[in-house]
Amino acid sequence: MSDEAPEQESKTEDPSQKKLEDAHKKGDVAKSQEVTAWFMLLGSAIVFAAMSPWGGEELGASLRLILLNADQFDVEGAGFGSFFNGLAFTVVGLVLAPLVVLMICGVLANLVQHRPVWSFEPVTPKFSKVSPLAGFKRLFSMEALVNFGKGLAKIGVVGTVVFMVCWPERDRLDTMMTADPVAILMDFQELGVKIFIAVLIVVTAIAAADFFYVRQKWWKRQMMTVQETKEEYKQQEGDPHVKGKLRQMRQERSRKRMMAAVPDATVVITNPTHFAVALKYDKDMAAPKCVAKGADAVALRIRALATENDVPIVENPPLARALFAAMDIDDTIPNEHFKAVAEVIGFVMRLKQGKAGGWRPSA
Repeated sequence: MSDEAPEQESKTEDPSQKKLEDAHKKGDVAKSQEVTAWFMLLGSAIVFAAMSPWGGEELGASLRLILLNADQFDVEGAGFGSFFNGLAFTVVGLVLAPLVVLMICGVLANLVQHRPVWSFEPVTPKFSKVSPLAGFKRLFSMEALVNFGKGLAKIGVVGTVVFMVCWPERDRLDTMMTADPVAILMDFQELGVKIFIAVLIVVTAIAAADFFYVRQKWWKRQMMTVQETKEEYKQQEGDPHVKGKLRQMRQERSRKRMMAAVPDATVVITNPTHFAVALKYDKDMAAPKCVAKGADAVALRIRALATENDVPIVENPPLARALFAAMDIDDTIPNEHFKAVAEVIGFVMRLKQGKAGGWRPSA
């Protein structure tokens, strides 16, 4: 317990959805045994209230037939086998129906507490389960003491409730042994239903309190430390350092492709040194597009590549700043810059062709 306390104190973060899903896959779910006991008690009450009259009559009739005709049965004849099969069928019917109801209640008890679990983790053999030392720790752990206290409290409360229900009926209980068997059965059913109802009311409060206690304890067990949260984030989203390197590599490859497009540009518009935007245009294009852009060192590199490959460089600071802010790679020029870019492209093409012409913005 001394080792678990500091560890639990360090768990300050709510569990992630992945942590909860992993716990569910391992069969680690919030499950209150008191809720299961409540459902089983409810199923027993339903079976008792619904089947006790019919079951008592059926079983009583069969047993009455045996007692009244005990001297007439031929234990070696076929008739006895037929009678015994009928009696066995009645008994099995009386036992099977309650078992089915209780099985359904057991399934419902789990479904109302958590989603269906398909895991062999809880039943997988583990050394800690057979270790005497681990068993001794579990036996005298705080959880064992709490469960022991809950058990004693429940026995005391339920016993008190049963006593309070039966005490007003003490006179009837005294005369029950001398009453008619049918009347005894009816009285027994009536008293049993009262006991079931009273116990159910008490156990409902116990089950609700225990469920919230177990749920809260399970939630605290699933909580995570800050380091666990970071590690899980790295696993799901990737290591930030690795992502940074990948992003840097992608940017470097993109920059290389951009620089490779500069020699084929039609013109480079500069600031003159802080910004540079390389535009490309030919007669098959509707409008010029940006093939490269950069600031500071990248801008100087674009200028250098343009100079090396005889790409015209036009210094137009306002236009260079505007295009740099408004365009990305492979974007066509915005409408508001059509006229200014048209003048630049026209000037460049007149220089190359020695005649008027070039690109004009469409209407």
